[in-house]
Amino acid sequence: MKKLLFIGLATLLLFAGCATTTKKITGKINIYTRDSTSGTREAYEGFIGYKGKLAATAIEVTSNGDMAAKVGADVNGIGYVSLTTDFAANNLIALTYEGITATVATTLDGTYKLQRPFNFVTRATGDFGSADKEELVMAFVDFLQNSIEGHEAVKAAGGVVDATKGVAWATLKTKYPVVSKDNSALTIYTAGSTSVDKTLKAALEAFQPMAGNFKINMNQTGSGDGQKRVLGSEKDGANKADIGFASRNFTATEDITKAAKSGTYCIDAVVTVVNKKNTNITNLTKDQTFSIYTGTLANWEDIK
Repeated sequence: MKKLLFIGLATLLLFAGCATTTKKITGKINIYTRDSTSGTREAYEGFIGYKGKLAATAIEVTSNGDMAAKVGADVNGIGYVSLTTDFAANNLIALTYEGITATVATTLDGTYKLQRPFNFVTRATGDFGSADKEELVMAFVDFLQNSIEGHEAVKAAGGVVDATKGVAWATLKTKYPVVSKDNSALTIYTAGSTSVDKTLKAALEAFQPMAGNFKINMNQTGSGDGQKRVLGSEKDGANKADIGFASRNFTATEDITKAAKSGTYCIDAVVTVVNKKNTNITNLTKDQTFSIYTGTLANWEDIK
């Protein structure tokens, strides 16, 4: 009886051990990259240094959400997303970079190096369609950039801000009489970076009841469209906007000198991600990331 009991216990332990053993991912690394107009891509390529050297096999995706979904569905995939991304909901594991985890604290103090600004630019003074609309937009960007309430909304949505530097909206709002009106007939249109989606939406929705319940129309299609749709070639087209966003610095060819207002409202970290079933790695160095994205490291088992 004791012998049978021992054999039974040993068998149970064996099965338990097998159940908890995780099979390592092997085979080809499927590289995912953002589209060429993406501020996230520009930032990531700049950090790692592979601009112009991206592996020909890289799979291009259209947005931050598309990247998260595609890598989250591919056990052999690797990609990069904004820190504001919901990793768990998308079946992703966030990798550390050079041993540092991306957090609000490590982004603010600069120890996590893969970071970039969330920038905005508005239409030119006198080009908003009405004085009330212009004042409302100016009030919102002040709320977004400088108010305690704006900072709290952005922070709650994953944006990195120094919340100690905000001013109460009750103080700032005295400059904008329009916010005390019924603004339900007005709409604030936004365009540009997809990475800003969560933080921008949170700030707009926090501001809405404080500013006469204006309407919101967000059309985030990529950083390359931010300046274009408020000051550039598409500013009077079907997709025109009042505020354009870029998850990077505006380039020399994106003239923002005529904007009524421009600036940075928070910073963000770019995080390398893999499918949650991939337990091969938890950290990547700059050299390893470069080798993966240029195709030199082609298989998961090659990463040491």
